[in-house]
Amino acid sequence: MALTRTETKPLRILRINEVLQRQGLPKSTFYEKVKNGFVTKPVSLGARSVGWPESEIDEINRALIAGADSDQIKQLVCNLTEQRQLAFCA
Repeated sequence: MALTRTETKPLRILRINEVLQRQGLPKSTFYEKVKNGFVTKPVSLGARSVGWPESEIDEINRALIAGADSDQIKQLVCNLTEQRQLAFCA
C-alpha cells in the first residue's frame, strides 16, 4: 500500500521569504510566475497574510530540476490547484 504525502509529511505553509529562497527568484519575478500560471496561487492565512503549501512548491521545483518545459509546468500547476479544490470538498 502506497502512502500519501499527508501520511509521510505534515502539511506546512511557507511564507513568501522562504518560497523566494527555495525558488531563487526576486519577489517581482515570483509574482509574475504566479500571475502567468507557473506557480500556484497563495493560500490566504488571514486578512493580510498568505502562504504556499510546501508540497506544491517542492513539486514545482522537482519538475523544474527534471527539465519540465513551460507547458508541463503550467499543467502541473493546474493539477495542484485541482487537488487543492478536491481536498477541500472531501
